[in-house]
This record gives sequence, C-alpha cells and structure tokens, in this order.
Amino acid sequence: MVVVVDTVSATPLRPRHPEKVNRPDALSPPKPDWIRVRAPTTRGYADTRDIVKENGLVTVCEEAGCPNIGECWDKKHATFMIMGDTCTRACAFCNVRTGLPLALETGEPARVADAVAKLGLSHVVVTSVDRDDLADGGAEHFARTIRAIRAAAPGTTIEVLTPDFLRKGGALEIVVAAAPDVFNHNLETVPSKYLTVRPGARYFHSLRLLQRAKELDRRLFTKSGIMVGLGETRNEVVQLMDDLRSADVDFLTIGQYLQPTPKHHPVLSFVTPDEFAGYATIGASKGFLLVSATPLTRSSHHAGEDFAKLKAARTSRPGATARNPG
Repeated sequence: MVVVVDTVSATPLRPRHPEKVNRPDALSPPKPDWIRVRAPTTRGYADTRDIVKENGLVTVCEEAGCPNIGECWDKKHATFMIMGDTCTRACAFCNVRTGLPLALETGEPARVADAVAKLGLSHVVVTSVDRDDLADGGAEHFARTIRAIRAAAPGTTIEVLTPDFLRKGGALEIVVAAAPDVFNHNLETVPSKYLTVRPGARYFHSLRLLQRAKELDRRLFTKSGIMVGLGETRNEVVQLMDDLRSADVDFLTIGQYLQPTPKHHPVLSFVTPDEFAGYATIGASKGFLLVSATPLTRSSHHAGEDFAKLKAARTSRPGATARNPG
C-alpha cells in the first residue's frame, strides 16, 4: 500500500489526500514516448518561481503537478490559484490537497496583482480550489482579484477558471460583473464518468454555468476542457462537444489524463496524437472558435497565445462583439 504524503505544504506529514489513503493502489500503464517532458531547469523557470514565492502565492502549476510547468514558467507564465491550497472536493483525478480550508486572506488579490505586474504578463489565468464552505463559493474573492489586476496591470487580459458554484445562487453573476475577458469552467470528463471521476459535481449544472455566463455578457469568451484516457468513448466525447456548442462555448481544450499517484483514478488508455488531431478536426467542424487537442494540452497551456487566436477568430465572423481590455 502507498500512502500519499504532503511534501509541498509547510506541514509535510499530513496526508495530502486523506480520503484516498485506504484505497487500493490503481496501476496505470507506462507512459508512451509522446507524453514525456524535460525537468524544469531554466533561469526563466527559477525567476518565476521566486516571484511566486516572494508574493506568498499558490499556483495550480505546482499543486496539480502540471507537466508543462517547465515550459510555461520559463516564459514567465503562471496560473495563480487563489483561496488557498486546500479543496473541499475530492475528485478522483486531481492532485490538489483536500480537507478543510483556512479563512480567506484579504490581502491575496493585491499580492496576485503585484505578481502579475512584476512578471509583465499580457494575459493571466486565475483559478481556485473549490470552496463549498463559503456562502458565495469565493465569487467575491474572484471579483476582487480581477479588479486588483485591472488596477495594477491595466493592459493585462484576464482569464478565470472557476469552480462550479454548485448551490451558490448569484455567485456566477458576481464573477461575470467583474468583467474577466475569458470565463473558463472545465467539464473535466464525459457525463457517464462523473460518479467515479468527479462525484461532487453535476454535469448539466456545469454546462448550464457556461451557458449562463455567456447570457450574462455576450462579449465574454467562454471556455471548457476535458481529459481523455479515463474510459470514455469517442462517441461520448463528440456528444460532449455538441453539448458545449449548444451552450455557446467558444473554446474547447482536450488533454491526456495523467495519474498523479497510485491512489488516484488509473489511466485507462493513452490517446495517440493522431486521435487528438481527429478530435481537433471534429471540434472545428462543430463551430468552436478554437480547439486545442494534444496529449499535453491543459486548460491554461498557451493561454495568452490562444486568447489572441480567439479574438482573431471572433473578429473574422459576422456580427462579432468585442471588448476593450481594462
């Protein structure tokens, strides 16, 4: 038996995922060659890490064990994770620590904004843990962070990757009213896998959240992502694409699921690069402004470059609606 021990936080002997400690190990097949990445060693990576630490911030890049951290941090691109490092959910795929979170830090929005300015980001992604313990799910904290970034770095475009705000009436409206440029909420997987992969969430609630965000602000770009390799079928992925287009979602990301530890959901298949290319072709035919589908695609990977592509794609379509940054 393997016990997953937290070696990231300041209290290293606490199991990172206490709800998973007594689960039997779930073995995954060896990674194919197309999944492997180099360990981060560059000067740019170190500079980004130093700025993150100096500002006392948490990044999903570190907490979720993203394979692209070396590439992104070398370019001084980081996805900030607000509201702490502890999530109230216990999804079977996620490496973010679970448990009872601490109180919100009122100074965090300003620290995030300061880091954005120091890094000189043209585009920033802000995400969070789930905070089911808060009355608004953390929506006002998202809004304060957006406003702080606008004040500190008015030329920076802002993408938020939010939780589902399940049973948090009015929370979505608070976030959208703060006027992010991109609203992202990940479906994560096909509906048939929710019970085992994402048991605390509801597929059609997440879908409606994305649809409602666009209804609240037609200028907003909406975005969602899924992982493959969790046992889904090709037809289920195609149906999910149709569901997202019915919700008027602009951008879809599809990446390979990678098992963080033997206590997490196993990888049931490694999808080949050719299969990913097929998903990208199908998605484009369904009317998404942009589809990113590769083995190492993640929600925030190349987010700045993708935002530029989104704007260009929308502008090229009749009846385009634009928003000026700031």
